[in-house]
Order: sequence, then C-alpha cells, then structure tokens
Amino acid sequence: MAVDAKTNEVMAIGRRKNASARVRLKPGTGVVTVNGRPLDAYLAREVLVMLAKQPFDVTDTVNRFDIRARCSGGGLTGQAGALRLGIARALVELDEKYRPVLRKYGLLTRDAREVERKKYGQPGARKRFQFSKR
Repeated sequence: MAVDAKTNEVMAIGRRKNASARVRLKPGTGVVTVNGRPLDAYLAREVLVMLAKQPFDVTDTVNRFDIRARCSGGGLTGQAGALRLGIARALVELDEKYRPVLRKYGLLTRDAREVERKKYGQPGARKRFQFSKR
C-alpha cells in the first residue's frame, strides 16, 4: 500500500477467497472502473455493487473519489469482497481518520474463509458415500 508518484493515486490490495483486487484511488467524481469496465457492468448484480461501494457509504465519501481496479481470480462474489477490502484499505492510506469507522463495520478485516479441499474416498470435502452394513 503506497502512493504512486507518477499518477498521485493511492494503491491498495484486497483479497477474498481466491480473488484479489489491486485498487487505485484518487480524488474525483465517483467513477469506479474495474478491468476497464464500469462497476455496474462488471459485477452485474446490484447486491455486489452495493457490497463493493460499502466503504464509501460508511465514510460519507460517495462521489468524492475515482477508483481504478484490476480484479483477478475467483468469481464475482469473491472479487466484490476483494474490491471492498481494497477500497477500505486505500481510504485508510489516504486519511487515517477513516480507520475507526471502517474498523467498526468490519471493512478492514480480511475474510479468511477458503474452500476446504476434497478428500480421497469421499465425494466432497465432508460428505461421505452411503454406508451399507450388509
């Protein structure tokens, strides 16, 4: 997490499941671009758009910053969560006064839950094949 000297943008990384998002934040009009596409078009579902924009709602900074992000890995839900963490971290990097309110809503905590691996001799991670006594 740092400030890019050339573009004067604050950079941060967010991760969730197998997704990661590299976020660049700068003062602007609220334009959010993910992988070269608008946020609404990229995430497709309104719930995921709301999830990604949550740090702005909590800190009352809606339409005050422009975001450029590169997302990779995982699915849309994981990428939305990664984007949320990246935006929250970038806001804290920009101004430390946002930390307490973002911490209160749990937006600075990395969600560490990952998919459990499938085990041999079973159809899934926990599920077992049907047991037959006879």
